[in-house]
Amino acid sequence: MTSNRMFLKQTLKWFFFLIFSLVICVAIASYFFLNQLQAELPDIKQLNNVEYQIPLSIYSKDGLLLAQFGEKKREPINIEQVPQPLIHAFLAAEDANFFSHPGVDFKGLLRAAWQLVLTGKKKQGGSTITMQVTRNFLLTREKTYKRKIKEIILAIRIENEYSKEKILELYLNKIYLGHRSYGIAAAASTYYGKNLSELNLAQQAMIAGLPKAPSAYNPVTDPKRALQRRNYVLRRMYELNYISQADFDNAVNTPITALLHSNHLQSPAPYIAEMVRKEIVEQFGDKAFTLGLKVYTTIISSLQAKASSAVHAGLHSYDHRHGYRSLPHKNRVEFDASEYSTIADTQSAQVIEIKQNFATAKLKDKTLIELSFENVKWARKFKSRNYLGPKLKSISDILKPADLIRVRLLDNNTWELAQIPETEAAFVALNSYDGAILALTGGFDFYRNKYNRVTQSKRQPGSGFKPIIYTTALENGFTAASLINDAPVVVDDPTQESEWRPQNYSKKFFGLTPLRTALRKSRNLISIRLLRELGIKRVTDTAIRFGFTREQLPNSLSLALGSGYASPLQMATVFSVFANGGFLIKPYFIDRIEDYKGTLLFKASPDIACPTCNKEQLNTPGFAPRIISAQINFLMNSLLRDVVQRGTATKAKVLGRSDLAGKTGTTNEQRDAWFNGFSAGIVGSAWLGFDSAKPLGRNETGGKAALPIWIDFMKTALKDKPEQSLVIPKDIIKVHIDSKTGLLAQPGSNNGIWEFFRKRYAPREYSPIEIDLENQEETEEESLF
Repeated sequence: MTSNRMFLKQTLKWFFFLIFSLVICVAIASYFFLNQLQAELPDIKQLNNVEYQIPLSIYSKDGLLLAQFGEKKREPINIEQVPQPLIHAFLAAEDANFFSHPGVDFKGLLRAAWQLVLTGKKKQGGSTITMQVTRNFLLTREKTYKRKIKEIILAIRIENEYSKEKILELYLNKIYLGHRSYGIAAAASTYYGKNLSELNLAQQAMIAGLPKAPSAYNPVTDPKRALQRRNYVLRRMYELNYISQADFDNAVNTPITALLHSNHLQSPAPYIAEMVRKEIVEQFGDKAFTLGLKVYTTIISSLQAKASSAVHAGLHSYDHRHGYRSLPHKNRVEFDASEYSTIADTQSAQVIEIKQNFATAKLKDKTLIELSFENVKWARKFKSRNYLGPKLKSISDILKPADLIRVRLLDNNTWELAQIPETEAAFVALNSYDGAILALTGGFDFYRNKYNRVTQSKRQPGSGFKPIIYTTALENGFTAASLINDAPVVVDDPTQESEWRPQNYSKKFFGLTPLRTALRKSRNLISIRLLRELGIKRVTDTAIRFGFTREQLPNSLSLALGSGYASPLQMATVFSVFANGGFLIKPYFIDRIEDYKGTLLFKASPDIACPTCNKEQLNTPGFAPRIISAQINFLMNSLLRDVVQRGTATKAKVLGRSDLAGKTGTTNEQRDAWFNGFSAGIVGSAWLGFDSAKPLGRNETGGKAALPIWIDFMKTALKDKPEQSLVIPKDIIKVHIDSKTGLLAQPGSNNGIWEFFRKRYAPREYSPIEIDLENQEETEEESLF
């Protein structure tokens, strides 16, 4: 008995010793484990300066979103911007006790631990919003017990350091909510195209239900499961007394309205957006797409929209003149949705029924539209650039039931038969005084062809180069009344097999012609004679002052006809000189850059044209260099205004203004059509042609193909802008001359007109006789204005 007691006593003694030793060992191990854990824990202070991965956003000058670039969609918000019902929805879905627990839901953790003991499997649960903040901002995504302990410790620390509102703000900005959307503001934009304040209760509950499984409960990809999850969130909100019975019933019975709203662009401008993207990447590298930079461009959204529609209209008008390149009829009852497409302002439609004067067609979204014969009759069969098939007598001459066609919606809200143009066009508008790009469209459709013809193309400017020659002539003693013989020119070029015999567009010769008339009528032979008289080097030097480089300018007489190369942006820059008083400005398109908090990082400070400044002022920083005198600029303005009033651009008179000026341009065989013009401080350059430089076809001149684009844009750009009269500068005088000799008009002469001269070059002799110039095709008006 005694031995048994002794054995029991010894056993208990050793048992307690082992327990004590184990406790000591566990305590020591825990001490070292916790010390190691403490050393591994990140500093929660970094939450003071959170840098979200926010996309690059590009805006118009008037604040509309043009484009976004970046893998993640995110729009950080302050907690004060979040509607209270949306906060309640997240609390109901994720953490009902958020405002009462210390950062950790110990009951939830115990439940998860008990499930582990019973099933041997780790279950989700017990993670508070604070713990999710810890996991999303401070820890990796690995699922280990060690990470869970870190999560608990950090959650408690965060609760001691930050307010509940700050923690909730971090959470709502960080969480992933599907379709590349991070944070609740991005989700509202992605699924509903709305701001947070515009969401209704059902939409708020839908977004709040996403964090648990953004793919499984997604309203776009799985509406059925998303509806179940939304209604669960609404039920929890009702149980927690966040909403009334009536609110619950109404929201539960609301159908799903979620759709993908790609970037929610307010004023798409893909060509200028791509220019900005390249510029920002050069400055910031790949971080440009995650820093949340806000780039405000010089683009005016209303003008950008008009530039795009004007280019589209110009290309469709060209197609109307050259016929319908019809596709083979497809005898199918139904087309697959993938066969429908939207390209620029055109979209696919299937012809359903044809009557005598109308065709009914179905769009991709099943909407039925009507096409009247009036909007189809242009579609005569295309045979070549110069020949069309016979006129249509009815719609059935060109369309058959079941045809898959293209249509576009016109300004009068009717539908028109359309096709994707084979030609291309480009347009750019500048503020002529500082170079700000106001609108830019580099082609018919950026997503079909990203080539930006405004900046990247190298096209012959044609007669658009002639103002450079005339500027040089005026600077070297010629006047607007100087007479040049419009007669045949033969050029012997050793590099060519035969002589070059250039011609006027009309293939006629008009004899002695004043410079004013020659520019107004775009006489090629006079430009060649002027260039030969002035010398190629002298004209080239002038062109270089206007921003051209020597490699752009051929060292031959073909330069007179614009045989070099330039882009529409460069031509707009050239004509800005005439528009702003004689100064060379530098185009720019970024007005300012801000970080995602609105802190200014960059503000453009372009050199400006100042025609009223004196020489001393112009020599100070901030002013563009003067490259032609005020007197030469005035004379060139007068000549270029005459092009619109009485020359090759008279179509522009439809705008009802007297301050329009510019120059048409047409290259050899009508391969390029241009119009470069300006008014009221806005200069625009319009170009139309084939990328392959094929001929456009008979009579497709700058005045016919490109000028309408410019006119269409200027109708909007010049609205409510007062006319600008020409101010006569010092040393310019107005003289009554004989139009046929350029000398002073004899009293009572029938040929008398008023002309402007630099004082030193004004005629001092009277015209001795009346000369009858043969073949002169127009009579001068008595007054220029």
